[in-house]
Amino acid sequence: MASLASFTRSAAQATSSAYRRLPIRWRLAGGSAVLTLVILCGFATIVGVLTVRRLHGDFDQQVSQAADELQRSLELKVDYTTGDVACQTTACPIANLTDYAAPQRAIVRIVTLDGDAVKKSQGAPFLGVPGGPQTRDFGPYRVESRPLRVTGLTYGTLYVQYARRRSDVDATAARVRFFLALGVLGGAALALLAGLATARRAMSPIAELTETARQIARTRDPSVHIPRSEADDEVSLLAATLEEMLRSLDEARSDTESALARQREFVADASHELRTPLTSVLANLELLEEELAGEQRDTAASALRSTRRMRRLVADLLLLARADAGRAAPHRPVDLSRIVVEAAAELEPVADEHELMVDAPAGMIVDGARDELHRLVLNLLENAVKHTARGTPIRATVRHDGDGVRVTIEDEGPGVPPELRGRMFDRFVRGAADRGGSSGLGLSIVRAVAVTHGGTVKLEDPPSGRGARFVVRLPAGARDRAESAQLPVT
Repeated sequence: MASLASFTRSAAQATSSAYRRLPIRWRLAGGSAVLTLVILCGFATIVGVLTVRRLHGDFDQQVSQAADELQRSLELKVDYTTGDVACQTTACPIANLTDYAAPQRAIVRIVTLDGDAVKKSQGAPFLGVPGGPQTRDFGPYRVESRPLRVTGLTYGTLYVQYARRRSDVDATAARVRFFLALGVLGGAALALLAGLATARRAMSPIAELTETARQIARTRDPSVHIPRSEADDEVSLLAATLEEMLRSLDEARSDTESALARQREFVADASHELRTPLTSVLANLELLEEELAGEQRDTAASALRSTRRMRRLVADLLLLARADAGRAAPHRPVDLSRIVVEAAAELEPVADEHELMVDAPAGMIVDGARDELHRLVLNLLENAVKHTARGTPIRATVRHDGDGVRVTIEDEGPGVPPELRGRMFDRFVRGAADRGGSSGLGLSIVRAVAVTHGGTVKLEDPPSGRGARFVVRLPAGARDRAESAQLPVT
């Protein structure tokens, strides 16, 4: 019993889960079709029972009336000399019982009390022994027996038996049941189709709301008008609620964007203002370091190193804040190859025995801010130095790339860990080797500079399969302007 109850619960849960997964229009149409099916089944059952009963009643009545009619029309007499039975009237059908029975596919027998046939229609089988006026079933037949008036018969009585197959009315009843069942199924199918059409029409406002929501999600524009139905119903209330929600979200987003814009402006202004006092502090510490000696000199040197690190961090924050605030530095034609060479030369003294190789043909002109592009290349080179072992080769190449210029920095180190690949250009993301002193802003600055210059930066798999390969693509600058102006690349 427990296993049966558990199986029943599991089946009910599975059915309920399958029902919940159906679309709403199918639930509505299916419910309408099931309800119609139940109503039609009840109606068809009642109609079928009454109709079949009426068919059987009519059939029995027809057989009985036919037997009564035969009884009235058969007035017989017996010839004692020959023993033949003949009719006393001209309308008597005794001579043509087969023709009389043929239209109704009936059987007619005139028999004695023992059931012996005196006259019968062609092929008439034995229908039992008559016992006076009676109605009974004999085999597959419905049999009506009637006594006859016979002149000249002294002893005994003759009977007429009229029979028809019950299968005739059973076939008619089966056809009635078939057409009723067909009508029930057809009605349920039509109810399903009509329910689907009605549900689709009723769900069309929901479909419009869904399409509008997709458009808002695609364009991120909450100001799109939400369509409302003409009727004052639940769908109209839903549309009004969604529109009110979108207006509130739009206002909240505007407030957030305003706050973020003010925050970016503040960070950019604060970073800019911090540069002057930091420069002053740095100059004073450099003077103190030269004047002091011993432990005091070491203390001043430590403060000087921290101040230089702070100045670089402030410069990083200022660059990022300007990029966020849309404050682009002035752009002019610069030779990207020279910038790569100068960045490699600046890093070489502290490259920790790394082999820096630069392949940068002159004339790779881009429109940009020289200091920011220098910082981009320097950050990529420093990243390669920091994350590879001593003596690891680091290659920097500059090439034309269609309508732009491509800068590639690659090494043969351990490469980028898989867990960092998806977020390595985010701010303050540091690997295991960066925990000591890196701010985690180097690669985010690289991306910010590339974006503000209309370019991209990607981490690609090196051809050798080892190490890391960063590729920066920037749009080419106006080379003819740089050459015609004959400005030094500064």
